[in-house]
Amino acid sequence: MAFLHQVSAWAVPMMIVLIPLYAAFRKVPVYESFVDGAKEGFGTAVGIIPHLVGMMTAISMFRASGAMDALVQAVRPLFEKFGVPGDVLPLGLLRPITGAGSLAYATDLIKTHGADSLAARIAATIQGSTDTTLYVLTVYFGAVGIRNARYALKVGLFSDAVGFFAAVAVCLLLF
Repeated sequence: MAFLHQVSAWAVPMMIVLIPLYAAFRKVPVYESFVDGAKEGFGTAVGIIPHLVGMMTAISMFRASGAMDALVQAVRPLFEKFGVPGDVLPLGLLRPITGAGSLAYATDLIKTHGADSLAARIAATIQGSTDTTLYVLTVYFGAVGIRNARYALKVGLFSDAVGFFAAVAVCLLLF
């Protein structure tokens, strides 16, 4: 265990030292390559800002309109019949949309119910079993200029639903 701790403590500093040394050995202009990459990254960041603003606006409208709360209240009785705590349902809706929002909600669930509660365990498992599909599609597809993401969206949201239900099922079976 001590060896593993030492390796993990030194991994990043060693990479920071070894990568530029290797590049210098290969006669790659390290600083110039870094600056060129930073310029390209800045252009990419500027290019995806409209996509991010649009997504954040849609998320804010969805939550502020009460649509998320109405949807959660509509399906809560069905889920609670199967033993799923109703408090984790908003996480299933938030996670594909926003990583920071879903993490904040999961953290609040853990603080409210305790780390060893069923709701907290399900929330943590959902966080690890699903992805921020809409954010990923917005950022990555926006960065490379892909306009038609319908198949990727369908597959991503389906995968998130499978991840949500699998996380719930595993936690109900194990805990």
